[in-house]
Amino acid sequence: MKQIIGLDIGTNSVKAMILADGAIVDQVSVGYAPDYLGNGFVEQDPAVWWDATKAAIRAITSANPGQVVALAASGQMHSSVFLDAEGNVIRNAILWNDTRTTKQAAEITALAGGEAALLSMVHNRSLEGFTLPKILWLRENEAENFAKVCKVVMPKDYINYMLTGRIATDASDAAGTILLDVGKRQWSNALLEKIGLPADILPEVLESVDAVGKVTPTLAAELGLAPETLVIAGGADNSCAAIGNGVVASGQTIISIGTSGTVVTMLDAVPADITGDVHLFNYSYPGKFYAMGCMLCAGESLNWLRNIVTVADFDELNALAEQSTPGAGGVVFLPYLFGERCPYPNPDAKGIFFGLAATTSKADMVRAVMEGVAYNIRAMYDLVSPFTPITDIYITGGGAKSDIWGRIIASVLQRPVTVLNIEEGPAFGAAMIAGVGAKVFDGFEVAKAQFLRTDRMIEPDGHEAYQRQFRLFKKIYEANKGLF
Repeated sequence: MKQIIGLDIGTNSVKAMILADGAIVDQVSVGYAPDYLGNGFVEQDPAVWWDATKAAIRAITSANPGQVVALAASGQMHSSVFLDAEGNVIRNAILWNDTRTTKQAAEITALAGGEAALLSMVHNRSLEGFTLPKILWLRENEAENFAKVCKVVMPKDYINYMLTGRIATDASDAAGTILLDVGKRQWSNALLEKIGLPADILPEVLESVDAVGKVTPTLAAELGLAPETLVIAGGADNSCAAIGNGVVASGQTIISIGTSGTVVTMLDAVPADITGDVHLFNYSYPGKFYAMGCMLCAGESLNWLRNIVTVADFDELNALAEQSTPGAGGVVFLPYLFGERCPYPNPDAKGIFFGLAATTSKADMVRAVMEGVAYNIRAMYDLVSPFTPITDIYITGGGAKSDIWGRIIASVLQRPVTVLNIEEGPAFGAAMIAGVGAKVFDGFEVAKAQFLRTDRMIEPDGHEAYQRQFRLFKKIYEANKGLF
């Protein structure tokens, strides 16, 4: 029985999953926590990921003896691992959600010659969460450490290096550094020259399905793997999650509502008009791309309200929302509790309840939060949909588990949405990538057909209140953005 392993090197855990014969055989998770150091500094020791990865692989192979032919990892995007000439970690990794680099993000745009010039080189705006600002921060603030830097890689690349001894990345993770010429799938020498960075600190760029190498014999024995186990390059977490949710053709779109929320659409080519309003990255499907909008507080908005109103669980929240009506009794919620990234790149944006009255009920406020997240999803959808005709829309995460939230999202979009039978996220997508890379599956379409099927379709109800409130939602932001 051929087995494949998918890993997800996340911010709070490593997840491992085994697939075989069209089914998920087993999965485990090993948790940890990042270091929140204050002043927006968020770091993690890469040894924590490595120890957790080994523990997860050992746990899953010991419980499922068999022939693992390949593994691949998904990883948190943008987080930076600094390696010296011997391949040793120089300092803790600076994570994707670290906000110390506002100054450096602005410097990158200026050094590139302005936003239009930067977009022409790497197809994305400079944001503080990306990898390049972290490299510049190190150069400006820790000169001694920067002098030791031989390579900069992302978390899943570090795990692949530890497994195989080879330093490499893939195009989907490389795009999140804002150092990759996305259209050419190679490092942007033009931007490197503008910034004054040597190209040799960056790893070689592979496709997600390419083999990095084989697990070293010593590690294979330690982890319960065959000595010839292939390590496939894998991909960035959002790319892997989209693969795992069946986005394998141009125009297919996944809406994910977890703590944050994303809209990801697969593209066959780089759009002619690149505005930077959404991220444009390389996809884990070789030669393809994806446009992505990412909001910072989706499901977490509902969790925040649950804590405020002391509701016991999400089932009770869903029941409350059902008691209200489309339009939430005239209440509109702006879900900007952490600032925002898309559709408004504004770290100072704030959450708002608008339209409260003496008649407003708890049910109205719960429904307003669900609708507010859906309106922001719609705004991001409106940014990605001009790039290609949207065909299928899949939904995963909290919006898929809640029947009413799914109906609200479909109604705000005015499009039916599909809930699939598997909602396992990036680790599942990484396992599919491993299977395609190791020729267990003859392409992503075949892998999708083996594992994924429609669980249910959610139809929009066509209620005009949603469209009226969506227009008001956008006006409320515009009226308040100068006050934030």
